[in-house]
Formats: sequence, structure tokens, C-alpha cells
Amino acid sequence: MASVRAVLIDIDGVLTVSWEPLPGAVAAVRELREAGLGVALVTNTTSRTRASIASVLAGAGFSVQAQDILTAPAATASYLAEHCPGARCTLLNSGDIAEDLADVTLVGGEAEEVDVVVLGGAGPEFGYPALNQAFGHLQRGARLVAMHRNLYWRTADGLQLDAGAFLAGLEQAARTEAEVTGKPSPAFFEAALARLGVGADQALMVGDDIESDVLAAQRAGLTGVLVRTGKYLPETHRSASGRPDHVIDSIADLPALLGASAQQ
Repeated sequence: MASVRAVLIDIDGVLTVSWEPLPGAVAAVRELREAGLGVALVTNTTSRTRASIASVLAGAGFSVQAQDILTAPAATASYLAEHCPGARCTLLNSGDIAEDLADVTLVGGEAEEVDVVVLGGAGPEFGYPALNQAFGHLQRGARLVAMHRNLYWRTADGLQLDAGAFLAGLEQAARTEAEVTGKPSPAFFEAALARLGVGADQALMVGDDIESDVLAAQRAGLTGVLVRTGKYLPETHRSASGRPDHVIDSIADLPALLGASAQQ
């Protein structure tokens, strides 16, 4: 793995749980930087802006700035600008991410004319009225853009239901297919690689979601590393659609993996 020049790292479940750093995570990121590797934090988190995430992580001891982070909302804003310029978009999301969607024309869910329904992360806002409004817009021809397909994520209170569970229902009911902008979209990984200035064969992706993080990255040409933290479950590992390139107990083991591989 001597050719590795950059590392993409998921945040939630890999570096932190409920924004508290996992054991060894701060030191691991520091060691990667000291080894001269490029580091990008790539996350489907939709409850915070890039600046907010950077501030929280810095407060937890990580040496991170907003430009080091690529989020699903930021990727969504770029996608809408390219594929749906000027579209009237209604957003269903839990959390304030307006700063990262500054160039997107947002209208309320009750608006009569909606071109795009944008689905972010789940929370209390995902009640029947809001979901039914979204369903109505889709029936009238609006496009469906989803920031991710995550079914759940891990918090200090355990696994919590995420937007992917609702997305599947909307797709089936409205007989449409969402355009996904975050992980596992290949464009998301391409954007992260472009920021780091490396090719897929020079990068490694570390995640706790075997499908959206690891196997999706491997399909995009990156080396995948699955960690047994966060949302990791042995049963999802066993039933996955493929095999990770590497499996480690936590991000704390990554520097050793890279060092050992480099010596082989």
C-alpha cells in the first residue's frame, strides 16, 4: 500500500459517536497527517454545515478545517447547480444546513410549484404530513434527489432510523428513483479525490458502513477499509454484497495497517 497518498475518512461511527471522539481517533488522524498523507473527511451527515462540523471536531481535538470536509449537503448543492439550475426545491431534512445550500432556491413543502424534492437526514421533521407533501410533489412530476440512502446511524443511545427507510417508501409509492448525491454515489468519491489531487488508485476509504462507505468506494477504484465501530454489525458484514479490502477494529489501527503494508 506504499502507493497510498490520501485517506478518505467517514466521520460518524469512525471518528466520533454523537460527536464524541472514539478512542485513538485523534491520534490516528494526527499520525496520518504527520506521515504526509492527504486527509479528507467525507460524511453523509446532514444535520450540520461543514463549518459547524469543523468547529465541533476541532473542539474534540482533531486538527480539521472546513475545507477538509465534504458533506452530502455540499455535494447536493453542487449537483443541483449542475443538473437542475434555477430549480425550485423543497427540502425535507433534520438540522440547519442552509449555509451549505446558499445557492439553492428553497421553497416550503406547501408550495404549489416544486421542481425537486430534496431528502436529507431523518428526524422529527419526517412526519406523515411532510412525507405526504413530498409524495404529492413527486406525483406531479418533481424530481427526487436524496443526500444518501443510509437506513440508520449510531448515536450514544444506539442505532437510530435514518432517511433511507423513508426514501425507499417514497420511491416505491411514487414509482420513481432518487438521484443520490452523497455516498455511495461515485460522483461523491470523485469530488473528494479531486480536492485531494489524487487518483482512486492512490486513495483509501475508511468507513463503518460496508455498503455505502467501503464497497461503494471499492467500486470507484479506491481501497476500502471497514472498521468495527459505529454502525458496524457482524450480520451486515456477513450478508454484504462484497468483501472489504481490509477490516480493522477501529480507526486507531489504521496507521499500523498502512505502515505494515508499506513494508511488505
